[in-house]
Amino acid sequence: MDFKELDPILHSQLRLAVVSLLISVREAEFTFLKEKTNSTAGNLSVQINKLKDAGYIEVTKQFSKNYPQTICKITKKGIESFEDYVKALQSYMNPGGN
Repeated sequence: MDFKELDPILHSQLRLAVVSLLISVREAEFTFLKEKTNSTAGNLSVQINKLKDAGYIEVTKQFSKNYPQTICKITKKGIESFEDYVKALQSYMNPGGN
């Protein structure tokens, strides 16, 4: 039995939480992600940039009522990577393959 390698990008709790949320809502505003993940703005910013650099999410900065707004959107690559990560995790939970 060989275990599948876990994606190091998704193996961070906060990055996994962000991708999980975006899988369900497709896109979300930064403050929504911050509230749902209970993270600090600084930490969330760093993790969002790592996800963006990996091509898992797209980030759009815009203004809404004179306030800056950051929208995060899951990409096709992000969805596929998440699905692969879940499959890899399942191989750890069921090593016999039954």
